Parts: sequence; C-alpha cells; structure tokens
Amino acid sequence: MHTMLRLETDKGVYAVKLLNPAVMKRPEALQNYAAAEHLESVLQANALPIIPAMAFNGKKLQCIGGQYFYVFPWVEGEALAWDAVETEHCAAIGKLLARIHKLETRHSPADIPMSETDWNVYLSKSRSLCPEIASVLADHIMLLYTAQDEYNTALASLPSVSCICNGDMDSKNVLWLHGTPSIIDLECLAYGNPYLDMFRLALSWAGDTICRIDFGLLTAFIAAYRKEYCGFQVNLSALYGIGFGWLDWLEYNVKRALRMECANDEEQTLGISQVHDTIKRIAYYASIKDTLLRHVSEMETCL
Repeated sequence: MHTMLRLETDKGVYAVKLLNPAVMKRPEALQNYAAAEHLESVLQANALPIIPAMAFNGKKLQCIGGQYFYVFPWVEGEALAWDAVETEHCAAIGKLLARIHKLETRHSPADIPMSETDWNVYLSKSRSLCPEIASVLADHIMLLYTAQDEYNTALASLPSVSCICNGDMDSKNVLWLHGTPSIIDLECLAYGNPYLDMFRLALSWAGDTICRIDFGLLTAFIAAYRKEYCGFQVNLSALYGIGFGWLDWLEYNVKRALRMECANDEEQTLGISQVHDTIKRIAYYASIKDTLLRHVSEMETCL
C-alpha cells in the first residue's frame, strides 16, 4: 500500500515510509493517523517492543511537497517469510498481542462496520474499465456474497468489548533479532474487538496468506494468547467468518484496478495482481471450512 525506503545520511541510517497519496486523500486519513500515533505512545509507555516513528519539530507525520511520510530509525532485524513461521514465533506473537489487548479494556462494542459491498457493481465496471479482473470476479461472485454473509455473522457474535488492536501485526510487520520480536508499521493501531483481532492474526501467522494453514501453528498462537489474556469469552467456532476479512483488502484492490483509488499505472498493476491473489485466499479459506471448524472444536476441548 505504501513505499518504504532506506535512507543513508551522515547522521545515520533511517527507514522512510512514503504514505500512499491516494490513501491520504481520504477524508478520515489524517484523523486516523493521529489516533494511531497516540496509541503508539501508549504502547511505548508500557514498554511494548515496538519501533515507533521519530518526531521532528514535535510531529511524527511529516509532509513535504504534498508527500506525507514517517521516518524510523533503521533496525537490523528480519521479517519472517510466510513459510518460515514456526511454533515459537506464533506463541510469542500470540502472547504479545494479548499484552497489547490488556492495556485498555472497554466494556462497550467496537465500531466495526458490517461488510455491505455490492460486488455486482464492481463486476459491471470491470468489464469495461479493467477486463483483467472481470473474469475472476464473475467466476467467484457468489462466493464473495457468501463470504460477506459469513463475515457479518461472525461480527454479530462478538462480545461487546473493545481494546487497543493492531490488525496489521502479521509476519511482514514484525522484525526478529536474536529471537526477539519488534513490531513495525503501527499506523493501523485503533480501538477494536480483541477476538476479531486475535482470530484474524492467528489465521495469518498460521499460513492463510499463502493458502496453507498449519493447524499446529494456529493452536500455538491461540493457546499463548488465551493463557496471557485470561477471561477468554468467545466460542472459537463462532469466529469462523472473521477469516473473510480479506474482503476489505479485495475491495481496496478492485478500486485500484479500476483506477478509482489509484496513484499511477504501477499501482493499478499491483491492484490487478492483488485482486487475483486475494480471491484465491478467500476461495481457499472457504474450502477448508469443515476442517477448520473441526479443528477449533477440538481446540476448545483441549485448551
């Protein structure tokens, strides 16, 4: 979504994150980034292992010539490839996520909108504006509506509680150094539902991004989370539809492919590619429903 650069200067080495111009045109963008910066400071004050953005002239978010960006100290860590994740990584991240969720608990529902995308509208637009995605949307249109229903059903089942969440804390956004994790890319910090956040990230670390969920990894993540979080109040089977959270990413990339939310030709090409990849993930997740539900049912018995 954004562009990350390595910047070497006579004062040190830094990572510079150029924020996507199309994203920054959204009316809520600046407000969301300001809210995330505040929550980043909460994590930092509580000694969570994060790499926060640097401040200049009292501000973290910088803007030069209309380009918004963040600057970070360069850290020599390694982000794990999706297929390099092991049990100990899942256990560490599950525990770390629970520590974040425990910082603030509000006994009120998080503001999580239902998914109400009209996929037929995008399909109709794609036939003339971007034939490269038209066929894959047409082939999976019923699946997208079914997935949307499953997702909304899961949202409706969530307990009425909210906390600080980081739904973007997947493998690419955690750097490891000597076995210790540090979280990067904290711009998605917001108040949300802990169970949604936990299940979505557990699936991610277990391999749903590469369409190959390892149920041992899934168990390690959820077991470590439950042990640290305490007071777990939800039936895991009811969370199944959360795995279709990919629908938000799919819609964003459909908009990029259609040049509705797109900065340049390169980004449109990326959007087209991500539409195909994301639909594959959604189709894969739908295909393992029975196996996943059986596994989480067994997990409930053992944990």
